[in-house]
Amino acid sequence: MADLSTNYMGLKLKNPIIVGSSGLTNSLTNIKDHAKNGAAAVVLKSLFEEQIRMESQQNIEVAGGDNLYTEAHDYISNYVRAHRLNEYLKLIEDCKRHTDIPVIASVNCVTADEWPAFAKKFENAGADGIELNVFILPSDFSRSADDNENTYFKVVEEVSKYVKIPISLKISYYFTNLAQMIQKLSFTGIKGIVLFNRFYGPDFDIINRKVTASNIFSTPEEISVSLRWIGIMYNRVRCDLCASTGIHDSDGLTKQIMAGANAVQIASAIYKKGSSHISTMLKDFEKWMRDNKIANLEQIRGEMSQEKIKDPAGFERVQFMKYFAGID
Repeated sequence: MADLSTNYMGLKLKNPIIVGSSGLTNSLTNIKDHAKNGAAAVVLKSLFEEQIRMESQQNIEVAGGDNLYTEAHDYISNYVRAHRLNEYLKLIEDCKRHTDIPVIASVNCVTADEWPAFAKKFENAGADGIELNVFILPSDFSRSADDNENTYFKVVEEVSKYVKIPISLKISYYFTNLAQMIQKLSFTGIKGIVLFNRFYGPDFDIINRKVTASNIFSTPEEISVSLRWIGIMYNRVRCDLCASTGIHDSDGLTKQIMAGANAVQIASAIYKKGSSHISTMLKDFEKWMRDNKIANLEQIRGEMSQEKIKDPAGFERVQFMKYFAGID
């Protein structure tokens, strides 16, 4: 049999498929199902900084808002945080007790305020690693690009002071110099970078005239963005790379490994086809390896990266219509 094992974040994984942070990883029942179907690890549904802040504010407003005493205000805020955190810690503990795969805690944060202390609690609960899901939409006119980018380094710096378990960082491609940013982040001591976040996309309901969600799930065609950047950054960073978004079948998995990924994260494919699709992907991937006489992932990892292919400029081409179709 082909050896599907890989290393990611210093964790030994039996194969490269990780179930990404989502509603698919918010309960023990779901996670046991993913493990049964072959998932190598799970990233728990993120604990959202903004959600906790919002819930705190809503409870404060219900209780009296600005008319509350300071002590009451603090009590409500602390209660909401503690309640959410305790639920999360229990999920980590339950997953470690009832499954045999690595469990990676996830925090979706926009500041470096309280998350370092939370991260230590995740570690104490048994988490095998922590994924920091950081994203700041560059829409604040008062903040410079440096202001936004420095937040990522600050979050990593603060969390790293508190924990010994491996840290990964899930980022977007909204940077002024993405290649340099990824490389600099890899120098901070983190063990993995996930490329990329997939965001809520707004659409307009022109009948009811309101903002709605667009394209909740990814499609296989969306693989191109992460595939490009995994291929460009392979062997140019000091940490592992994990691909995310648009990986729906064994072909997508194969492509990302060949680009240079250590592992992949999937979610939309499971939403659409169920947890058993993990097993299908693994069987198809293993068959492809056998058919092509590939004994292990190291034989193909990075072979289609920018540094190894005959036409490295292919990763840089963006003006497809102009240069390839002859359309001005």
